[in-house]
Amino acid sequence: MSPTEDHRIRRHERLRRFGFGFTALVCVAYFGFLATAAWAPARMAEPLFGRAVFTLAMVWVFGLIGLSVALTAAYALMARAKWALLAAPALWLAADRPASAREAGAGVVVGNGLTITFFALVIAATVAITVWAARRTKSGEHFYTAGGTLTPLQNGLAIAGDYLSASALLGITALIYFAGFDGVVYTTGFVVSWPIVYFLMAERLRDIGRFTFSDVLATRLARRPSRILAASSTLVIVSFYLVAQMVGAGQVIDLLFGVPYSAAVVLVGALMVLYVAAGGMLATTWVQIVKALLLLGGVAVLTVLALGRYGFDPAAVLAEAVGHHAKGAAILVPQSITRDPISGLSLGLALMFGTAGLPHILMRFFTVADGAAARRSVFWATLFVALFSVMAIVLGYAAIAAVTGNPAYVSGGAPIGGANMIVLYLAHLLGGDALLGFLAALAMATILAVVAGLTMSAASAIAYDLYVNVIRHDEVVPDARRLRVSRIATVFVGGLAVLLGIVFARQNIAYMVGLAFGIAASANFPVLLLAMYWRGLTTRGAIAGGAVGLIGSVVLTAIGPAVWVKVLGHAAPIFPYDPPTLVTLPLAFLTAVVVSRLDGSAQSVADRAAFDATVSRGAPAAA
Repeated sequence: MSPTEDHRIRRHERLRRFGFGFTALVCVAYFGFLATAAWAPARMAEPLFGRAVFTLAMVWVFGLIGLSVALTAAYALMARAKWALLAAPALWLAADRPASAREAGAGVVVGNGLTITFFALVIAATVAITVWAARRTKSGEHFYTAGGTLTPLQNGLAIAGDYLSASALLGITALIYFAGFDGVVYTTGFVVSWPIVYFLMAERLRDIGRFTFSDVLATRLARRPSRILAASSTLVIVSFYLVAQMVGAGQVIDLLFGVPYSAAVVLVGALMVLYVAAGGMLATTWVQIVKALLLLGGVAVLTVLALGRYGFDPAAVLAEAVGHHAKGAAILVPQSITRDPISGLSLGLALMFGTAGLPHILMRFFTVADGAAARRSVFWATLFVALFSVMAIVLGYAAIAAVTGNPAYVSGGAPIGGANMIVLYLAHLLGGDALLGFLAALAMATILAVVAGLTMSAASAIAYDLYVNVIRHDEVVPDARRLRVSRIATVFVGGLAVLLGIVFARQNIAYMVGLAFGIAASANFPVLLLAMYWRGLTTRGAIAGGAVGLIGSVVLTAIGPAVWVKVLGHAAPIFPYDPPTLVTLPLAFLTAVVVSRLDGSAQSVADRAAFDATVSRGAPAAA
């Protein structure tokens, strides 16, 4: 072994140890918070800094968000990425672009000219991006990964644009508006999940894979069964995630333009198919980048206006919210986890580890040149997601303070047009029709960007994992046929998304995203982590563990409160906990380990040899 190779291996080993250490620190801080909230709620209500509204719970949450950003920055510096991080904005600017509600009340003007104008501009911009990208998407590599030519900052913005979905802009503020601090707990889970992706997944995933995360499994294990497992879990997770986006889109268009909900969902589905089928990952990426920039800027403006209404004093916002909310000071401390600690901890597991199993997020690591660029991408994504989450928390409490009781926006104690519209009402109250129109356009841009990423992931699972590598595994499939199958798969996924959006029209969109996270945490995360870090994993163990996580999550969710009671209308659930991640995640790990230990087949010998040949040395994946 050459000195250079030895140095590289030692460096990877050092980073791996620090990555697991930092992961443990984030987990202890987050689950310590959840445990304290569940079993010592009085402690969480203790005031700090001499202000009654600054409870221990509130300070702990912001500390967790700060810790997530600080640890990712520290890890980046330890990985000797300091100068790359500092230079990234300049590199991004200089880089060569890739070559290859019905009736809404007196205070809201439905279909006003500004809203229509902003909406039309969003559609025109995204279609223009798609036309530009379509001219450059000539091969499977460009369709799936945009040619792997994005810079870390570009990809970080695209990851944030993919991750910050309709549930972030609409659902989180709605949760805080109704449930207070329980919505804050939910938001925090989205942020603390990113260090896990950063420390454990991004670089190694990019070094081993090519187009999708299934490449990692196919490199380590028998190709056909591992790709069938990966494609199956991808399609299930994407289906749940798509529900949230389609519901949000239908509600926004219905509210602002009076277009029937079902017709609005069909419109979004058609646009989604156009973006992905024509422009592939290149169009999807730039739609997400534009959306992320607009979203962060628009939410920042609304946050400044909301704080300005109360003298830029966060304590005044919280105090006013306490005075207006029916729960009073209880909105400053966790509530639901105290009543049901098991479900609360289960949700925490789903949010923390679910991001590391989301196929449309994992796919983004293949759009950069190498593993180091993937790692830096996650640093930027963590920073953007944390910044957005802090602003979303402020807006949730500002909505309680400013919108509650206003007859222009609330009727019978509930927001007109649905809870998911509350942030748009806050925008109208603070900035009139102009800000309402801009935020509504942002909501649409958010939804279109995320559904494009989800559709891209699902189409890749069907065309690349199933068609190319399972059905036609013995053939060399030409690029032209790959692209044709991918586009046909895109149309299929678009139709499925429209159907699901109509069926689940009344679901809270943030909650539906939580279900997708639970399935991702149980089905994909255990198998991927073991495949990349444990030599003993075998094909039989991976298939058994992944199947138990996937099937267990779907079945227990179906007989749990979310579906069995709220959708199917039964009086009580068969399985009481929601989501079931506290059961399914450890069960998936245990099954994979036990089956692998008992596996003495010839394939198991090949599986362990594959670990030595690829993962342990960071060799690239096979085609």
